[in-house]
Amino acid sequence: MFRNLLLVALSVSVAISSAAISAQSPQGWKVRIDRSQNAQDPDNTPNLVFKPMGKGFHVKGGPAGTFWNPANAATGNYTLKATFNLQEPSNHPNYYGLIFGGSSLEAASEAYVYFVVAQNGMVLIRQRQGEAVTDVRGRQANAAVKQPGANGQSSNTLEVRVAGDTVSYVVNGTVVHSGPKGALKTDGLVGVRVNHVLDVQIEGFEVSK
Repeated sequence: MFRNLLLVALSVSVAISSAAISAQSPQGWKVRIDRSQNAQDPDNTPNLVFKPMGKGFHVKGGPAGTFWNPANAATGNYTLKATFNLQEPSNHPNYYGLIFGGSSLEAASEAYVYFVVAQNGMVLIRQRQGEAVTDVRGRQANAAVKQPGANGQSSNTLEVRVAGDTVSYVVNGTVVHSGPKGALKTDGLVGVRVNHVLDVQIEGFEVSK
């Protein structure tokens, strides 16, 4: 068994715009910023905060971002896991969660699979290849996703389990989707994605055999 725990260890490098990232970014982690192209759904601030906090790291936008450490890659059978603590809901549903099977994350040819949830209880699984995005499983509501309580906060633990030709997607211990790997690329970089205008504390990031 191996574990790549979330540690702050080397130097951060920013894929798109260093001016838009907090100077306290977790060392060793890289960031790719995805600014909103929709005038009807703009980023609420120009800056993205990404910094160590507590037992993990904190993301607050601003623009959406993909976050990864080049030291964190997984192949074969593995389990990828992290807990996402939403600090306050955005003014409309936005998604956050895990990425895996990543490659060329700083290039136009970026590729990865993402497994994300939203504050309204929706689950979404997609595969990105450059500008092309295809659904592995489209948006669907699932009771396993905890929605914000009266204090506006929620906590959801997401897992991706790769076992042989099967990939299972888990929220708070409940399998919300499972299917054959098929053409899905699961070997590669792992990390997290947080959509824009969200405030999320991420803890317990790990990948294990």
